[in-house]
Amino acid sequence: MALKNPVLMATIGAAQGLRGEVRAKTYTTEPTALGDYGNLHAADGRVFEILDIREMKDMAVVRFKGVNDRNAAEAIKGLDLFIERDNLPADLLEDDEFFYADLEGLEAFDATGKSYGIVTGIFDFGAGDLLELKAPAKRPLLIPFSEAAVLEIDLEEGRILVDPIAAGLIDDGDNGEGENGPGSRKRSPPNKGNGPKNGGDAEK
Repeated sequence: MALKNPVLMATIGAAQGLRGEVRAKTYTTEPTALGDYGNLHAADGRVFEILDIREMKDMAVVRFKGVNDRNAAEAIKGLDLFIERDNLPADLLEDDEFFYADLEGLEAFDATGKSYGIVTGIFDFGAGDLLELKAPAKRPLLIPFSEAAVLEIDLEEGRILVDPIAAGLIDDGDNGEGENGPGSRKRSPPNKGNGPKNGGDAEK
């Protein structure tokens, strides 16, 4: 059964050894905290029960029920695993934290009220988190999810306030839209959660 409000918890990586263990990139403050939230769910409806979990560098090594050999482990490589939002403790987030899933669907405006599109995805290609913005009849744009580029997030109003220059949406000193590209404007993500704190890559 599909989850109503899924929160991404981990992405399965390569097989580890011959007994069915897999490496997993976890979106939790501590890699082993992935085991604190019960069964995990794939988008195709499969349910994964964690039998054992241990930390290895900045990821987790996980053994799932029913994944008993290397072939089975390799077959689930790349699978995203989720939990239902309602399964997260109500007091998990601080007042200034939120889940990345909350960002999707917010509309990005600058201080003049100009809209740059809707947040349609959050990505990390290794140089900092990026928000994907999609405006009608325009190609998607990527902006850095940084304090300089994203000035304010208002979940109640369904909008974010961006600095279009720091976000790379316009050139410095130019009122026209420039080529999108975070480039040197990529900075560390702001003081806000990327998924659940202690269960979904929250950062302080």
